[in-house]
Amino acid sequence: MFKKIGITALVSTLAAGCASVPMESLERTTTAKKFNPPAEGNSGLYIYRNTSFGGAAYKDIWVDGHCIGSTAPYVFFYEEVEGGKSYKVSTESEFSPNDLLIKVKSGMHYFIQQNMNYWGAGVELVDEDQGKEVVSKLDMATKGTCRRSLPTPDLYDMQRMGRSLCGLFC
Repeated sequence: MFKKIGITALVSTLAAGCASVPMESLERTTTAKKFNPPAEGNSGLYIYRNTSFGGAAYKDIWVDGHCIGSTAPYVFFYEEVEGGKSYKVSTESEFSPNDLLIKVKSGMHYFIQQNMNYWGAGVELVDEDQGKEVVSKLDMATKGTCRRSLPTPDLYDMQRMGRSLCGLFC
């Protein structure tokens, strides 16, 4: 009897520990998954997280310091940006590099995968065919809710260095 109660409590705790974020309507999600060309002069950014690894961790995403939102397992965001420019896509992370610099062309879609690992999170550009295949299986999260503000480079570098040194000497 106590074994069953213990197992039930463990499963409930694990399920409650998974991250969840506000989601878009089915209509908006379906429209985004049609991969229609972006508005004239713009480029489309699909930013996604397609694993359950780090399920309880929210990881914010920014484009040029503008909050896109917090990710959870198996979600994506769609953001249109002005074409013909360079952008910095960032995610919060404890230790790993967390920025991707990307130059976009008008009328094109770009697919950026957020990777979760034991030492933090990162972002990388993926092939369009691979990105479309993955995004078509995900749900669309609501944009605009980041849990933290993007750290300033000086403070962020000091925090990263402090964590690294503590990992070596603490």
